[in-house]
Amino acid sequence: MKRINIFITAFLSVIYYGCSSELKPTSVIINDTVRHYYPIATDDILKLSYEIENTGKEPLVISEIQTTCGCIATDNQRKVIPEGQKATINFEYDSSKNIGYVEHEILLYGNFENSSIYKLYFDVNVVPGTDYTEDYEILYKERKNNISVKKNYYIDSLTKDR
Repeated sequence: MKRINIFITAFLSVIYYGCSSELKPTSVIINDTVRHYYPIATDDILKLSYEIENTGKEPLVISEIQTTCGCIATDNQRKVIPEGQKATINFEYDSSKNIGYVEHEILLYGNFENSSIYKLYFDVNVVPGTDYTEDYEILYKERKNNISVKKNYYIDSLTKDR
């Protein structure tokens, strides 16, 4: 009976200590965390891409992603980025429920070095479509489709990489 108790105690301690892994903080670089997008028309989909580089010595685990609006969808809710690697998180903003100037925040929860939350911010002006003539946002969109543009946002000097 004593052997069984020792075996059970040893087995339970191995399971307990083997499963208790602590996430250590790691450093990251995310460029353009504050973005100001050019105006879009109602019902347009704005695609956002954020590249995250893990510059630390531990794997980065993004355990949860929260948005300030249900109009922002992401391709995944959890992501693991090995040390020294880069990954991209994609979002889609559906402007069909907003009109006017809108501001949104995306919160990334993970084992970041200085805090467990990393904030991404963007704003955009959503303009209602016109029935009688094409508005400048629609003309801009058509022109943009004909000309290749790398970024559809700008960064002012005050909010660059807070």
